[in-house]
Amino acid sequence: MAVVITVPVCLLLAVTGLAVDGRAEALGDARTTRAEVDLSLRVQALVHQLQRERGLTNGLLGGRKAFRPELAATRERVDAALAGMRDDNAIEGVIRRQLGRLSGIRASADRGGAGRAATLTFYTTAIDALDAVDPVAETATRADHQLSDGLAALRELAAAKESLALERGLLNGVFAEGAFQGREYLTFTDVRARRITALDRFRQVATSSQRTTLEHAFATEYARRATAYENQAEDAADGSALHADAGAWWNAMTVLVDDLYAVQQSVGDDVRDRADRLSHDAETGLAAYLVAGALVATLVAGLAAFASRSLTRPLGALAEAAHDVARHRLPATVARIQQSPPNHGELLPAADTPDHPDARLLGGTAEIAEVAASLYQVEQTALHLAAQQAALRRTTTESLANLGRRNQNLVRRQLSLITRLERQELDPDALAELFELDHLATRMRRNAENLLVLAGQNPPRPTAAPAGGLEVVQSAIAEVEQYRRVLIAAVEPVQVRGHAVADVAHLLAELIENGLIFSPPTEPVEVHGWYDTEDGTYCFAVVDHGVGVSEADKERAHARFSGSGDEALLTSPTRFLGHLVVGRLAHRLGEGAQVHLFDTPGGGLSALLALPGRLLAPAQEPAAPLPPAPPAVSCLLNGFRAGVARAEARAIEARTTQGASS
Repeated sequence: MAVVITVPVCLLLAVTGLAVDGRAEALGDARTTRAEVDLSLRVQALVHQLQRERGLTNGLLGGRKAFRPELAATRERVDAALAGMRDDNAIEGVIRRQLGRLSGIRASADRGGAGRAATLTFYTTAIDALDAVDPVAETATRADHQLSDGLAALRELAAAKESLALERGLLNGVFAEGAFQGREYLTFTDVRARRITALDRFRQVATSSQRTTLEHAFATEYARRATAYENQAEDAADGSALHADAGAWWNAMTVLVDDLYAVQQSVGDDVRDRADRLSHDAETGLAAYLVAGALVATLVAGLAAFASRSLTRPLGALAEAAHDVARHRLPATVARIQQSPPNHGELLPAADTPDHPDARLLGGTAEIAEVAASLYQVEQTALHLAAQQAALRRTTTESLANLGRRNQNLVRRQLSLITRLERQELDPDALAELFELDHLATRMRRNAENLLVLAGQNPPRPTAAPAGGLEVVQSAIAEVEQYRRVLIAAVEPVQVRGHAVADVAHLLAELIENGLIFSPPTEPVEVHGWYDTEDGTYCFAVVDHGVGVSEADKERAHARFSGSGDEALLTSPTRFLGHLVVGRLAHRLGEGAQVHLFDTPGGGLSALLALPGRLLAPAQEPAAPLPPAPPAVSCLLNGFRAGVARAEARAIEARTTQGASS
């Protein structure tokens, strides 16, 4: 039913859309034509003033000094018209290219150093370029012959007016000079022929009223007087002297050019009125088609609503059930499965298994009931997968913990045996090898403890008595392979509480080994320790001069340290398991114990471990009490750098003193 209704309605909408698109295109074309006709008339106004300036300049260069006042006024009008054309990119580009030398031409004409022919060519070229812009040459007026004829008449009239104005300027200079010079006579005959041709073409496309207006312009006394001057110039083809009043010729031709400009404006008004009528008709047609389209759209909406009412209620109930499963039931059940203890071999507890689909959904249509049954199967499958994953993670974690405990017991026995052998051995070389074996076993013990840490087990390595900061650092160094490259720069005295000594040493060992791996073999890794009196914390810093890491990698490492990331033991890349170990050890030390990474000045990476005051035991010797400070605040970067600088200064001072004494 939906298809039967939709297909014809869509076809109707398509037809309506095409009609609306056609009306919208016609409306846009009409408005564009209106705007472009306005622009064309503004261009012709500029051309009209340039034509006047061209004629006056040519007369001035011919020796007619009386043209100077009128020329100055004409130049001001040209400048004003040019300023008004700067808002159009195409016209502005033509003005910049063709009239860029206008100021220089004017100055040369005022000094009398410009040639008449070159000046006339400059103005004529600029006017031709402005006429060639022709913004209405390709407007969308194809369907209206009256508008097309009006635009054609406007263009032909502009060409005729330019020929008439060019003839005025040319003969103005000739009459002022008293004779034709060079090729001026040929130019005169060519310009006159072009004017006659343009007027003939105008009469072919113009309306009767437009032709009548043109005939009136050429029937005035000034037009007859201009024709008499033309005939006189025509008889001077042999270069004989011309005894004509240049001022009278200029006045007669100026009136004729102005009358022709008035005809041009009249034709432009007719074209603009026609474009307005077309725009109004297009607006009316567009509004009608839009109303029709709105009615069709309303009909479509009504039919669609009527056709879908039989489906909305059961689909709504199905969507509600699906949302409840996806957002509430399934996540809650999966969380209970993952957190629950083993259920004697059962993957899925019976209490978490839904008995059957919602009865409301099964009571709908056959299609809705089938979808509801499929949703029930999806929920069942998801729960079984969650149970299997929880069991797999639990089994994997227990296996890791069991393996870690076994390795730890074996390494402990191995260390005991090595210790006995060391006590019994007297050969220095063999004893050195036993020491190396002892060191390897110590590293193996730390790896076993890493497994227990990652599995969430507490390694059985408690320390009851407090230990000094230097002892903790030495214990951490003893658990790394390249311990000879580790330099204890300066460690201020401190006592770490016994329950935290093993974890702090383990954590420092992970940071030191990371620095040794990612730094050149010839570069040492420095360990610093100092009090931060502002926060009441003690800071250990492991400084390497290796390759360093990017900001993104540092952010991910901080997320692993703080436990805020989404990576777990079974999903994290193996090369970042050390970060997880550091993060879990810091978490086990409690609130206020934090690990931060900073760039080492000159290249490399520095790791900072901040221990809160509650993990520090009172000093055995009398010492000033630590200032109270919130343990949750970590040492900032400035404090870290200041501590490193202070420790390095003390190390340098100690080395200097040792060298002087030796």
